[in-house]
Amino acid sequence: MHLSLSGRTALVTGVSRRAGIGFAVATTLASLGAGVFIHHYRPHDLDQPWGGDDLDAVRQGVRDALVPGAQQGDLHADLRDASTIGPLIDAASALTGQLDILVCNQALSGSDGSIFDMAADGLDAHWQANARATLLLTAEFARRTRARLGGPDAAEAARPGDRGASSRPFEKPTGHVIWMTSGQLDGPMRGEVAYAASKAALAGVTKTVAAELLDAGVVLNTVNPGPVDTGYLDPATTDRDLSWVPEFLASTPFGRFGRPEDPARLIGWLCTDAGSWVVGQVLSSDGGFALR
Repeated sequence: MHLSLSGRTALVTGVSRRAGIGFAVATTLASLGAGVFIHHYRPHDLDQPWGGDDLDAVRQGVRDALVPGAQQGDLHADLRDASTIGPLIDAASALTGQLDILVCNQALSGSDGSIFDMAADGLDAHWQANARATLLLTAEFARRTRARLGGPDAAEAARPGDRGASSRPFEKPTGHVIWMTSGQLDGPMRGEVAYAASKAALAGVTKTVAAELLDAGVVLNTVNPGPVDTGYLDPATTDRDLSWVPEFLASTPFGRFGRPEDPARLIGWLCTDAGSWVVGQVLSSDGGFALR
């Protein structure tokens, strides 16, 4: 995989903390040769027990992972606002003139609850940040990729069951998109109904969107990173009771939670030509947690 993404440009959303999965993905793609544009929204982190990170340090960390000649950029945006989608894709594309990889890692954490706590505003906020923003980012990326290939900038709205025009077969993918789902695949996520619902929507529509993206040669896969400690399981930065952790970890295959670099390695490989034969899948990178 050495420099297997050389000459390509990636946009990774939700990169505002060096302890986060987004940062691990951004630095992994950079180490493979890609130019990397990161999106961040620090106010979200400031509302969490772990707090916000130093964005200059985040930027420098991504910059340090770049190979010589590759470029890095970033933009602040609240992706719950649909008007930010186009400008973000514009800015990422302007980094090198073409956007090849989109990793939708942004997510709203907190402000959730059980089904007994559900209200419309909480459900809407998770839908907007986690699912709607991902779909809108993907749609914008796909339209621009199709236009770059000589396809129409706009097309007649498809009806249920319609197949779009395609330039198939493609010698290799014209782009890669990665979505992030969560543990709702493996069991109940008590107290996280709004979050789980928004993430389940992405897993559920993966095959439909992947099939349509293939008309433009774009490969989509969705990744469940499994339980990854990004600070919410760290005694120094959590507001949760962690007394259960030692006994729980003793029942797991490797005796630890996931680290951000664990799913990042899978995502990096999926974005290379070597990983391009995997299409439209919902993949778990969980170290066997679901099998314990």
